[in-house]
This record gives sequence, structure tokens and C-alpha cells, in this order.
Amino acid sequence: MLNVKSDTGMCEPIYRLLDDFNCNEAAQSDWWATATSLRLPEDYRAFIAKHNGGEGFIGKHYLILWRAEQIVPFNRDCQVDEYAPGIILFASRGGGEAFGFNMRSDLASIGQVPLIGLELRYAIKVANSFTELLLKMSCSDGSLLW
Repeated sequence: MLNVKSDTGMCEPIYRLLDDFNCNEAAQSDWWATATSLRLPEDYRAFIAKHNGGEGFIGKHYLILWRAEQIVPFNRDCQVDEYAPGIILFASRGGGEAFGFNMRSDLASIGQVPLIGLELRYAIKVANSFTELLLKMSCSDGSLLW
């Protein structure tokens, strides 16, 4: 189970943050070869293993986590390698913005990028990890920016 540290230093299950989020069923096992080749972060892989994406509110933020099998085709269709090399898109806010892992370093932080006018220079860091993104969404009244 995914855990996050609260402000008090105690761990609590991340799933408590997902009360208004509709999780899908677990990803199919054949997806793991893709996950390994993409080097997706462990906390995200753990979530996808149990819930293959989903959709709904986390706090006041709407989130659509794409199914594992949609990630590679969607990134290819959006030409992410050409316009935002080193980013792997995995989710959207349901509008014109997507979330992507910044795979250009060993620590895969998460950036928010526009889907129209997708360019690396427009990526804005919003979290250090998938778990932190969910936590920030649950606690934020507005912007996810630092």
C-alpha cells in the first residue's frame, strides 16, 4: 500500500486521499514490460498495478490517470519525443493540461504541460513524485505550483 508522511510525521495510506476518485481495476500483467522499459517511478507503478488509472476529484482538483496501455500510444500520438523529449505523459486534468514524469534525471519529478503547444520549455514542476502530486492535490485550494 502506498503511504505518505503527514505534517505530523505519521504515515497514512494514500488511498484515503482518493475518496472521490474512481479507480480502475488492476493493469494486465503484460504491461509490466513496458513499465520497466520506461523506468516509471515505483510509487506510480504500485498504483497502476492495483488500479489501472482512474478518474475523479482529489481534493478540489480533477484528475484523469490514463490506463497503462494508453500511455505509449498517447505519447506517440502527441509526438512527445519531438516536442518535450524526456517527458512521459501519464495523466490530464480533463482540459488542456497534462501531467508528465520528467525522465531526464534519476529522480522522476512531475511536470504540468499544455497539450496544445506542447513544448518542454512550458513544463512546470508541480511535484517530486506521484505520491506527492496526489497529496498536493488533496491539500491545495488552487494552484499546484511551488
